[in-house]
Amino acid sequence: MAAVTVVAVVLAAVLLAVSVYLVNYAIGRSGSGGDRDVALEVEASPDSVEAVIAANKAQCKEKIDAFTQENPRENLAITSQDGLTLHGVCYTHADADSHRWAIVLHGYRGDYTGALCLAEPYYEAGYQVIAPDLRACGESEGSYVGMGWLDREDILQWIDYITVRDPQAEIVIHGVSMGAATTMMTAGETTPDAVKAFVEDCGYTSVWDVFSSELQLRFGLPEFPILYTASAVAKLQAGYSFTEASALQQVAHCEKPMLFIHGTADDFIPYEMMDALYNAKPGDNKAELTAEGAGHGEALYALGGTYWDTVFAFLEPYMN
Repeated sequence: MAAVTVVAVVLAAVLLAVSVYLVNYAIGRSGSGGDRDVALEVEASPDSVEAVIAANKAQCKEKIDAFTQENPRENLAITSQDGLTLHGVCYTHADADSHRWAIVLHGYRGDYTGALCLAEPYYEAGYQVIAPDLRACGESEGSYVGMGWLDREDILQWIDYITVRDPQAEIVIHGVSMGAATTMMTAGETTPDAVKAFVEDCGYTSVWDVFSSELQLRFGLPEFPILYTASAVAKLQAGYSFTEASALQQVAHCEKPMLFIHGTADDFIPYEMMDALYNAKPGDNKAELTAEGAGHGEALYALGGTYWDTVFAFLEPYMN
């Protein structure tokens, strides 16, 4: 009996140690969860799509380089509800008559520069643009990546910043990957009338779903029991569990317009998640845009001008 107890204690200690490691690996600020060299089994993109993506990426880089050279950024800082200093950058037009604003959000373990591919087109379309560093990313403080769940409250702070600065503001929130999850999780909260619409590009249904998939792909491990204990550790250390961080549940509370975008060859966030999210969103003020052959975060490059034509056509009825 004593031997069984010892074994049980040892196994519990090992499970706890592994869970702590996984939490730090996945969402710890210095974790290496972004170093990904595995993939889901998806249909390979045809050569023609790969060529289009490569060409449009190069063109986008040139536009971003010119944009940042011609438009000096304004560095911003706000304080989160839990006392963190959050960094962001702002690009505004000299013509203050424009009251359209875009909050553009980068992906997992990135920083604001990862959202400049969104910032430049919005700016050229006459929007004022804010690109935050999400918590524990870039110059923003924080020990743990929020995966969209903690960030949703931070985005509410950025919305407040804009509405104080411009009481006539009309705001769209547009994010890619973790930024898309942040967008959807924010959409499930009560937002001011100034927030008009949301655009999510390749976001996940929930943190649990994406970590369960990655646990299998990276380590060949099932979600039970490790993900359960890791979720509990995350709750204690980072302030949220993997189960509560659900874009799917948040989208179900969103009454404002939302555009859903995803690539069919996404090897990180399964393409099927878009339909689940779209179907969870109530009302008919929603639309989907599919990028055939596009991998994770590549819809913008695979679709080229069609991407932005669709985004702005979707937004126009809701912006005064």
